[in-house]
Amino acid sequence: MRTYNDYLQTINTAIAQISYPAQPQQLYEPIAYTMALGGKRLRPVLALMSCEALGGNTDDVLLPAVGLELFHNFTLLHDDVMDRADVRRGKPTVHRRWNDNVAILSGDAMLTMATQYVARADTRHLPAVIDLFNRTAMEIYEGQQWDMDYELRSNVGVDEYIEMIRLKTSVLLGCACRLGAIMADAADADCQAMYDMGMNLGLAFQLQDDALDVWGDPATFGKEIGGDIMNNKKTFLLINAIQRVTGDDAMELRRWLNDPEAERDIKVPAVTALYERLGLRALSDRAIEAYNAAALKALAATSMSDEAKQSFASLIISLTTRKS
Repeated sequence: MRTYNDYLQTINTAIAQISYPAQPQQLYEPIAYTMALGGKRLRPVLALMSCEALGGNTDDVLLPAVGLELFHNFTLLHDDVMDRADVRRGKPTVHRRWNDNVAILSGDAMLTMATQYVARADTRHLPAVIDLFNRTAMEIYEGQQWDMDYELRSNVGVDEYIEMIRLKTSVLLGCACRLGAIMADAADADCQAMYDMGMNLGLAFQLQDDALDVWGDPATFGKEIGGDIMNNKKTFLLINAIQRVTGDDAMELRRWLNDPEAERDIKVPAVTALYERLGLRALSDRAIEAYNAAALKALAATSMSDEAKQSFASLIISLTTRKS
């Protein structure tokens, strides 16, 4: 199999070839801006890797894979509006560079473009591909709604959080892996195993993202550290903190959660220190390792070659131990 960077180059070349109408400029320029910001392109790369590993031709899955990347970035445009995020991949978010209305409408256009690209799968596979894409999209919207609902609740459980990130984040990675398998004419068992691998990878990936928002290096993470803490966002770390904290630490945590005027350079270090006293970094690491193991178990159940399995295994470990 090729390297991750080889697949990434293929994806980036295809994205660079997207043709945007010149007008209305306020609709299309933010889309081009967003897609030019780069990123890991993890979802389309997984689609290409899965297709090739199971005996398919990556040319067959390339355009639907680009559609997944357009869809992923559409969700980010809208998420950034809802979360009031200022920075994405080290650059101003669309709603900050332009405004909320531009971000919403350009996101809508990206969704339609994504559907157009996904629908460029060959006619034999198109029904299965469209069904997978639509089902995944609805699950992601459900996950986003749960995420917003949980911000209004004080009693969110860890299991509820895991289900929310499964919907909001993991199913799209599962979709990418299954898409590649479908386009390779893989057996149903391989399609399901690849989906399970991607979904468990997604759970580990999101938990690592939660941890990086607390302990990451802003120079490599691509956005300001401590955003989840400042927004009292219900993450794996905060939910476990609420459930485990006692005594003076409980009083301190309640004070931070109830102080909308708290200064970032005081609140973030204080809450981070509290997380560390509660052993949450180690707890998070154990959860990530468990989902890694589940992803590797699903990978082992596929019929792909040992060489291909090793490529995926290395990718899984690198993604869930990443620093950015």
